[in-house]
Amino acid sequence: MTDTHLTDDRAPLRPNLPEFSVSELSQAVKRQLEDGFAHVRVRGEISGCKRHSSGHCYLTIKDADAVLDGVIWRGTVGRLSVQPVDGMEVVCTGRITTYASRSKYQLVIEAVELAGIGALLKLLEERRKKLAAEGLFDESRKKKLPYLPEVIGVVTSPTGAVIRDILHRLADRFPRRVLVWPVPVQGERAAAEIAAAIAGFNALASDGAVPRPDLLIVARGGGSLEDLMAFNEEIVVRAAAASLIPLISAVGHETDTTLIDFASDRRAPTPTAAAEMAVPVRLELVAAVQSHALRIAQGLARFVVERRMRVEGLGRGLPDPRSLLEGAAQRLDDRAEWLKLSAGQFLRFHRQRLEALGERLRRDMIGIEIVRLASRVDELAQRLAPALFRVLHRQEVALAGYGGRLTNWQQAQQKVLERGYVRVRDAAGTVLVAAAQVAAGSELSLEFHDGKVAARAVGGAAKTIDKDKPPPRGQGSLL
Repeated sequence: MTDTHLTDDRAPLRPNLPEFSVSELSQAVKRQLEDGFAHVRVRGEISGCKRHSSGHCYLTIKDADAVLDGVIWRGTVGRLSVQPVDGMEVVCTGRITTYASRSKYQLVIEAVELAGIGALLKLLEERRKKLAAEGLFDESRKKKLPYLPEVIGVVTSPTGAVIRDILHRLADRFPRRVLVWPVPVQGERAAAEIAAAIAGFNALASDGAVPRPDLLIVARGGGSLEDLMAFNEEIVVRAAAASLIPLISAVGHETDTTLIDFASDRRAPTPTAAAEMAVPVRLELVAAVQSHALRIAQGLARFVVERRMRVEGLGRGLPDPRSLLEGAAQRLDDRAEWLKLSAGQFLRFHRQRLEALGERLRRDMIGIEIVRLASRVDELAQRLAPALFRVLHRQEVALAGYGGRLTNWQQAQQKVLERGYVRVRDAAGTVLVAAAQVAAGSELSLEFHDGKVAARAVGGAAKTIDKDKPPPRGQGSLL
């Protein structure tokens, strides 16, 4: 704001300062800050770190007396070696610019580093505890190294002394085929390429043009804690833990420790020591094989000598073979004769036994048949009683009918006799029905309806009755 002094007789004074619009002034301030602070390093504590949906990261860097806003563009976030976290003390490298819409200035961050060894160690310890809680460092997950791998894969820088030390040591101990996957061992791209190399070796086919290694060595030479940070990155540790191929970590010197050492199957204090772990000493192995071969040959020779002496000793204790054969032949003749006699007895004995069994079987069959017939008789008897009762009943009914008929016949005969007829019988009781049957002087019996009368025939047969002559009145004579 410009003060204006007015007098009674004079016009207002015009200031000498140039006039800016808000945008012009904002642009001027922006240029001034960007030109004066185009590349700065700011140390402080991260606070309010937020990742926007656009991928940009917004945070605040503060110390005891001041606060500075910061932004990390999306393309830069993925390349950071240290991802920002609240409470982390860092050194941020970038440039100062302004945000005109809010009249504020901010630091556009291009790189983030931990501020001091203490902060870096704290970060590594927290990361170690996190990965250990997931079980990535468990001893039960670690694989046994092959005794003599055919192919060894090495993940390291192709230009450093590490690969030469490893190849030289392998050639001295036991020459093997070595595949090198070249990677940077420090810098922004190092962690991603080391993890990709481990995964790439695991993805090789065992029968492909490039053979799949039997053992992996991840190595680099010594350096500061910051130089070894690539091997502390979570992506590298997870790749080492997920490797199906046994893996030896050989990062730094003996006193250096990185997180990949906890996830690997074996830690080597130096790259040269990793080569010594990978293969045995060929000369020592050849000497051991020769020693074992000599011991086996000596043992076999002693075994053969001992067995020969034992056989010879046993041979001296044996009787004359001829006498053994003669005695055996005589025993064979005796056995043959005994067998011949025993065969007949055996057959006779079993024939008798078979006949006895047959007889017993027949008796058993007869007994079974008798039982079956008795059961059948009982069954028929049970069926016969009702049938017989029915037959007798029918006969009784028929007999009663015949009796009734006989009574009726007798009554009819009696009525006939009552009408005046007589039944004539001879001495034998035979009923006479014709005169020709009566001989002169024969004894007769006359049966009336109320009794019998004896008579004698005084003449022969009666005269022939004339059919044309009518019969006399009255009963007439039966004779």
